[in-house]
Amino acid sequence: MKGLWRLALAGLLVLAASGIVRADDALKAKIGVLRLSSSAPVFIAQDKGYFKEAGLDIELKFFDAAQPIAVATTSGDVDFGITAFTAGLYNLAGKGTLKVIGGMSREKAGYPLIGYFASNVAYNAGLKSPRDLAGKRVAVTQVGSSFHYSLGLLADKYKFKLSDVRVLPLQSLSNAAAALKGETVDAALLPVSTARPLMETDGAKFLGWVGDETPWQLGAVFASPKTLTNKPLVAKLLEALVRADREYHDVILASVKDGKAEINDTTKPLLEIIAKYTNLPVEQVVGNCAYIDPDGKLDVKNVGNQIEWYQEQGFVDKGFGVDDIIAKEYVKAD
Repeated sequence: MKGLWRLALAGLLVLAASGIVRADDALKAKIGVLRLSSSAPVFIAQDKGYFKEAGLDIELKFFDAAQPIAVATTSGDVDFGITAFTAGLYNLAGKGTLKVIGGMSREKAGYPLIGYFASNVAYNAGLKSPRDLAGKRVAVTQVGSSFHYSLGLLADKYKFKLSDVRVLPLQSLSNAAAALKGETVDAALLPVSTARPLMETDGAKFLGWVGDETPWQLGAVFASPKTLTNKPLVAKLLEALVRADREYHDVILASVKDGKAEINDTTKPLLEIIAKYTNLPVEQVVGNCAYIDPDGKLDVKNVGNQIEWYQEQGFVDKGFGVDDIIAKEYVKAD
């Protein structure tokens, strides 16, 4: 009997030791990300252990704006960035210091994400819809940000000059929201999660959703050339993300009706994960579910259009195009 116990104990020790080895062998990486639901698959993959099951030890580093994530990825402060496209990102990518390896969030009709919001004074003075923004003071986070690009698309759609808009870069979402509430700007582009407190306290008026007005590829996964030399790391990361992309799409997005996800036994566990990482209650998360392709595909044609627009505006250096900034061995084109 004692011999059997010794054998059993020895077996357990071997299993424990092998587990320690597997943990030690996990590939470590840092991901730069925002606390927004547009990064929901990242949070799902982290919280449900998909990164770990893929052999990764992931640390999430949170930022307050998109462009600093691109800078941090280039400098090596993080290994991967997952956020919106910006002029800063494109300039870095055009110099060869970043490569896009996958798609993430998209502005798409029916999936509220970024909205146009007016101050009460401007609204009462006639600013009733996004097409009325010409000649107004509009807050964005930074020059060349995704918000700035969305405003440019709107100008093209309604045939007014972007130069007719007084674009005010206020560096953060909280600053833009405060300026809107304080009536120092006429309008602002904000994620619904940031704008909701203003709406609930009658501090601003809703004008429309970017996704309904001008759909486009908003976010992506990117890495530095140094990170890309570690092919097992990149492959494992994308594998875990696509697993989470699919689950988010098939569970959360499949339940969206009239811009809101349902709360039920199937969706609630994932909604609670998103709420945990975005610091929002589940009841608010349901109305802020960004569209994400279930296979992590990237709208390459739209990315090319973005680069051309930024170059025309003088925000991005000329001399490169979309083919120069994507890692074709990893990107699934849509």
